[in-house]
Order: sequence, then structure tokens, then C-alpha cells
Amino acid sequence: MMATLFLAAAEALAQDQQSPASDECQESRRRIIISIADRKLAIVERGRVVRIYATAVGADATPSPIGVFKIANRIPHPTWYGPNHNVVPPGKANPLGTRWMGLTRRGYGIHGTNNQGSIGRNVSHGCIRMRKADVEELFEILRVGDVVEMVAEPNGELAEIFGTPQLIAAAE
Repeated sequence: MMATLFLAAAEALAQDQQSPASDECQESRRRIIISIADRKLAIVERGRVVRIYATAVGADATPSPIGVFKIANRIPHPTWYGPNHNVVPPGKANPLGTRWMGLTRRGYGIHGTNNQGSIGRNVSHGCIRMRKADVEELFEILRVGDVVEMVAEPNGELAEIFGTPQLIAAAE
């Protein structure tokens, strides 16, 4: 039992200290905008929306953080470290799914899920969950250092990006 705990702690430390590849350290012209209210994530490159994905966001009791962050690390087939020393290795039972993109806000990230039915809902512990195919596609696009903006309240920019008709009309 003690060996398992030490192994889990060592893996967590290794994930935190993972050094990004040199091509991932360059300043990005890409923004990731997450509308918590819309439960959607958009990739914006050079001012143009490239792709929009459905997500699950934090529940009322465990909301997603608001603010501007960066991608801090990218981990394929992550291990999940839960409460009470619960460790779930990569695989079908892993609540992180097949990909993890950690944010500069420690403990939060964009990841897959083993519960595809949660997408489009406010159910996570604050992280952004995505469908398996979507998170795997996003993982190939994002790099360490990419900016992630998490916005709680709808505004004119979000209306333009996500096409919220009422807000677009109000912004005009």
C-alpha cells in the first residue's frame, strides 16, 4: 500500500515538473475562449474562430475558475489522483479520459471524460470536460503557453463567437 502511495506521489510530481518541448514554449497567436454559461470552448486564431466544441463545466458547488490562464502541460493517457489517495491509471475507468491539458491554475485543466453524457452540463469539479474525439483533436492543436480565457458571464464577444442571438442583437 505504501509503495502505491509513493508511486502515485512520484507520478504526480513528474507530471507537475514535465518540461515542455522547445516548440511549445513560443508565444502563441492562439486563444482558447471558454464560455462557462454556454458550456462551449472556441479556438480563435488571429482573430478568427477556427473551431467550437461542447464542454461540461464546473457544478454550482465546484465552479470552474474565471480568468486568463495558459496551458501549463499536456499529458496523453493521464493518471487521475483523486481524494482519499484514490489513483486511477489510464484506461476506460479514468475520469480524465485520454488527454489532460493542465492550466496555470493548479489542479484545473481541460480533459476528456469517461462519462460522455456529462457534456453540455454543469457537473465537473471545476475542470473543462470534453468528448473523447474532441479532446484528442484539441490536444493535437494546443501547445504549452497557449492562452485560455474562462469567462462566466455572456458578453458581446462571446455572442459573436458562440452565436447567442439575443446578445448579438443587444450588442448592435
